[in-house]
Amino acid sequence: MIIQAVCFYVFAAVAVASGVMVISARNPVHSVLFLILAFFNAAALFVLLGAEFLAMILVIVYVGAVAVLFLFVVMMLDINFVELRHGFLQYLPIGALIGFILFAELVLVIGYWALAPNIASVLAAPLPATAQVTNTQALGDLLYTRYIYAFQASGIVLLIAMIGAIVLTLRARAGVRRQDSSAQVYRPRAASVEIVKIEVGKGV
Repeated sequence: MIIQAVCFYVFAAVAVASGVMVISARNPVHSVLFLILAFFNAAALFVLLGAEFLAMILVIVYVGAVAVLFLFVVMMLDINFVELRHGFLQYLPIGALIGFILFAELVLVIGYWALAPNIASVLAAPLPATAQVTNTQALGDLLYTRYIYAFQASGIVLLIAMIGAIVLTLRARAGVRRQDSSAQVYRPRAASVEIVKIEVGKGV
């Protein structure tokens, strides 16, 4: 138990520190790298909880796909971050107000959970036997039954984000020839095929 507690505090501290560095790092590439570190530590926390499937999915999907996609998008957009930070102080009061509202909502939720009248009965409720179903089966039963609409909504959000990343990176540059599939399909035969008759003995 002591080793598990030490590992928990180490992984949790590194995850929190990585999350702070994600929003405080000046270089966006460094922010993505700190995000990957936070994902790895969150996966380690899932392993400590006995949720190996969630840890594997977190590493494969988020670290292997989403974080790498963020890294490529950041490198391909070539955003002038100095210009974006130019009006930072102008929007600081609005950002502080939104952050305070979110913090107040978190305090209310946590306070209601701690002071709820039926908290004792909820904590004393028997848990289902983990030996009867696997981790993956239990997650799938909840995900595709009770939370099916939220699962579909998250898929739509990811699809919109992917389309947005493609639109942002698709730029018209001078001197770069792009493939036009419709122009190729509707190209007339006379413009693409030329029949040349070569006389006998005058070929190459």
